[in-house]
Amino acid sequence: MIQITDSAQTHFRKLIEREGVPGMGVRVAAVDPGTPRADARLEFADPADLLGDEWAVDCEGFTLYVAADSVAWLDGAEIDIVTGAAGGQQLTIKAPRIKGEAPGDAASLVERVHWVVENEINPQLASHGGKVAVQEVSADGVVLLRFGGGCQGCGMADVTLKQGIEKTLMGRVPGIVAVRDATDHDSGQAPYIPRDNVA
Repeated sequence: MIQITDSAQTHFRKLIEREGVPGMGVRVAAVDPGTPRADARLEFADPADLLGDEWAVDCEGFTLYVAADSVAWLDGAEIDIVTGAAGGQQLTIKAPRIKGEAPGDAASLVERVHWVVENEINPQLASHGGKVAVQEVSADGVVLLRFGGGCQGCGMADVTLKQGIEKTLMGRVPGIVAVRDATDHDSGQAPYIPRDNVA
């Protein structure tokens, strides 16, 4: 289940004492679990705010409530207070399962490709306002992708495809032999680097 360090418990206990609400605890929930944007949300929990199906973790001086639909995603999580380089303290939540787990070897080629695209490739492309979607994964290991956002119509899309996406997919998903672009780049509205800017 969830581990909450002594320093984090002390931190929460002080905050709860300051609030002065009898029975107040801390509630933790997974937000967008199983996706690359997954995160954990912590909030004070007045007894009247609880839904009644939360899992309760007894801490020293308060209770940590885990949202019922978040239990599996937060299993193995650790809540801690760490001291930063500048000396300030920061609350951290390490939840290794919150974004989901990579499909195992028994998963289909399609599942493994989708996992790598959503959890490794798209987060990198998002820094340029771009993304890719898997259109098809053939039985012989050819992946067909459609670029979107800043990648649609981008002059560097071919380089991104061959030097980035294809290398990543072929390295992470055994059985992938090629990655191809099925995008209509002429209809791109806001390319990161317009095609006519690339020599």
